[in-house]
Amino acid sequence: MADTEELAVELHGDEEIIEVIDLNETEPTADDLAEEFEDVDFDEAAGDADEGWETEDEMEADQDDSELTFSKHTGSVFCVSLDPASNSLAVTGGEDDKGFVWRVSDGEVLFECTGHKDSVTCASFSHDSKLVATGDMSGLVKVWKVETKEEVWSFEVGDLEWMEWHRCAPVLLAGAADGSVWMWKVPGGDCRTFQSPGCRAVCGAVLPDGKRAVVGYEDGVVRFWDLKQGNTIHVIKGSDGHQGALTCMACNTDGSLVLTGSVDSCAKLINTATGKVVGVFSIEDSKAAGSKGDEEESNSVESVGFCKVLPLIAVAYLGGTLAIYDMSTQQLRHRCQHKAGIVQLQWEQGSTVVVTGSLDGALRLWDARSGNMVSEYWGHAAEILNFTLNREASLALTASGDHQAKVFCLQKPDR
Repeated sequence: MADTEELAVELHGDEEIIEVIDLNETEPTADDLAEEFEDVDFDEAAGDADEGWETEDEMEADQDDSELTFSKHTGSVFCVSLDPASNSLAVTGGEDDKGFVWRVSDGEVLFECTGHKDSVTCASFSHDSKLVATGDMSGLVKVWKVETKEEVWSFEVGDLEWMEWHRCAPVLLAGAADGSVWMWKVPGGDCRTFQSPGCRAVCGAVLPDGKRAVVGYEDGVVRFWDLKQGNTIHVIKGSDGHQGALTCMACNTDGSLVLTGSVDSCAKLINTATGKVVGVFSIEDSKAAGSKGDEEESNSVESVGFCKVLPLIAVAYLGGTLAIYDMSTQQLRHRCQHKAGIVQLQWEQGSTVVVTGSLDGALRLWDARSGNMVSEYWGHAAEILNFTLNREASLALTASGDHQAKVFCLQKPDR
């Protein structure tokens, strides 16, 4: 067996340098991960399951295309995520300082993620679906073992901006308002931090190789971090960087490219090997004369993504435009106009269909080849704040300001 490389990191305070995280040169197998959990001592306890859903008869919306409504939250629902192993469990976080893990098929609550002190704005499952993490705005991060429904670890950072699990290990990353980025091995709790530049770490992502992370900051700078060594690999700033706070990012399947979005109305394509900006995408040039002013102010890039089957990218603007670009020529192919701002986009895994969630509460499917809307789904009485698709893109789960999460069955047109 090949030797693995150990990480030595310094904890805060007067602790000595300790061995922390072993990120293998090769991606661990499912058996390796299973062995890693065998020695972990979790307290076995099961909470009472209850239901937080209602039938269509009980809803007041004029049109509700959803299959199921989860109404256990008593405030806006900020985030929703599916378990990657089976896509059968969802976790939602809300303004009521709570998270819920529930079954997608019938809305039954498996357990409640309690003890948060502020709105739960981040919630997601680990790569193997054995753990679920919830994070609130105050910076309290909690991790729960799905099997036993028990909290197994918690930590408090500054005001939380984002949180993401490592792609192949029980390692959790989070960015804070003070600019620090934290990485923990869960549930052991060994941690390291990546140096703060003194402004908010607005968004971040672990690259597919599992050895690097990319972080976007409030000052428009993008940094690539080596997770093993703790140093920056690339820093994109100045004229190469964004001229305003980062808002979102996405990486392509092999991790060779990262697409970033900003309040400066631009999306930038970055080569992860060289740190060079290889493309800049903006719809500002095609605005009508004299329309700059207020529109520019509201035309922040809110979401970006790569098509999985064709060299296309999508950029969603708060002004209501979904822009489809040809990545090789960097030409704008389609402008798909919405009546309200777009909050998020997500490409289907195996097609040229991109899904958008909007401030008008609608979910829409667009064919990127033609620029035409394929279908739209209504049901929320307020804005969609977050959504996710299952692997087959047969279901969409949405989170909304109307205190509800919904499950939509997406019809598959002949395409």
